[in-house]
Amino acid sequence: MTLSTTSHPSSPARAPGGRDKREAILDAATRVFAQRGFFQAQVADVARAAGVAAGTVYLYFSSKDDVLASLFERTMRVAVAEARAGAEAVDDPIEQLRRLAHLHLGRLGRNRDLAVVFQVELRQSTKFMERFSAAQLREYLGVIRDAIARGQSTGAMRADVNPTVASKILFGALDEMATDWILSQRPKRLEDSADTVVDIFVRGMASSDGTSGERG
Repeated sequence: MTLSTTSHPSSPARAPGGRDKREAILDAATRVFAQRGFFQAQVADVARAAGVAAGTVYLYFSSKDDVLASLFERTMRVAVAEARAGAEAVDDPIEQLRRLAHLHLGRLGRNRDLAVVFQVELRQSTKFMERFSAAQLREYLGVIRDAIARGQSTGAMRADVNPTVASKILFGALDEMATDWILSQRPKRLEDSADTVVDIFVRGMASSDGTSGERG
């Protein structure tokens, strides 16, 4: 399947109300892929939801696969930027992890369709996952890793754990909370789980002197 993105027009056309048509198509694709499933959805379904002709979609994307890849890349660009800004806003590494966890779960919790696409639809293709794991997801994990490494350098976290492995453990915990939230249909806010996840992680990463930075 084709995963490469196409070159985008230098001056994209605008959708009604002044919105960029490419962005409108990606927003519509998020809804359609979540509700119908990526493999069941057609480009025509996305076009209809975006209020454009099917041919217009192909002005911006080479295929349905390209739409999904572009959707992922757009979301991850925003996620990485927000994660970096959130981590840079505070000095304490434990608080950095809290902010990252709140941003992660808050982003998905505010847009259930996006959460379904990320937690379910994207994972049905090994080729998609291979590409994503090698690109922006690695950059996103790097922000988490840097916060953990800072905690280790200050003595707030144990230094005998590889920070890359630890970042994947924390990401995995957040990832599982998001998936459980989708499947359970629970009314609670997804972001409410952020502090609990970080507290448990920090306890496991506490330095030998008992320092953990967890909330009392």
